[in-house]
Amino acid sequence: MSKEPPKGYLHGFTREEQDRLRSQARFLEHRVHDRLPFWKARNLLEVGCGVGAQTEILLRHFPDLRVTGIDRSEANLECAKQNLSEVAWAADRYDFRVEDATRLSFEASSFDGAFLCWVLEHVGDPTRVLSEVRRVLRPGSNIVATEVQNASFFVDPYSPHTMAYWLAFNDYQLELGGDPFVGAKLGNLLLAVGFQDITTKVRNIHLDNRAPGERAEFLAFWSDLLLSGAPGLLEAGKVSEETVEGMRAELDLVGHDPNAVFFYSFIQARARVW
Repeated sequence: MSKEPPKGYLHGFTREEQDRLRSQARFLEHRVHDRLPFWKARNLLEVGCGVGAQTEILLRHFPDLRVTGIDRSEANLECAKQNLSEVAWAADRYDFRVEDATRLSFEASSFDGAFLCWVLEHVGDPTRVLSEVRRVLRPGSNIVATEVQNASFFVDPYSPHTMAYWLAFNDYQLELGGDPFVGAKLGNLLLAVGFQDITTKVRNIHLDNRAPGERAEFLAFWSDLLLSGAPGLLEAGKVSEETVEGMRAELDLVGHDPNAVFFYSFIQARARVW
């Protein structure tokens, strides 16, 4: 009999991780939230809202929008409520609920927009999630899903400990029931559950000597992202202390190399319900 893979979030639910998610949302804001199609939406569903970091950006970009954010982590939702309570102009414009995204409690046609960001990579059955989202959207509504494509990561100078860690990172995410390559599959997933007008855009982050300041900032951000998974990977025996420390040293070296190169791609898909 096959053993069901463990479920979980590779990065954990610590306060440090909650703070990192807020920083990540702001850092990638101009790439993720570029010209989103929600100018006519008034009642948007955010799946996997976490600590409310993306919620705050959505409410700021669209003043007439109300967001219902769902997540399975009560700790994250409490953090989200605290974070948004400190934003005066967001008052009465959001609602956070504990929900299973594969079994939404909302009636059909409850929302006129949906936003998913870095969520499906942690989901065992993204088709069921997208099917439920489609059910609760009104005809004509837009969905935007932004996801990872982890096979694209590259740094120069070549960093063997970092690449070994990255392979273990992705393998463990698969073992936990997620998919670190789901971004490339978004078109098929949306098509399979009946969305139409589907478009996908590869968003490349290619930083070299032409943008040294941004490169340094992104390498620091990326180092934090990688190291946030280290405690879980070490505890599960997926990497050694030698690999983690070797990665730290390599990333520090890359970060101070005058000819360093960073490359990563993620995918943003947009579609509509008819």
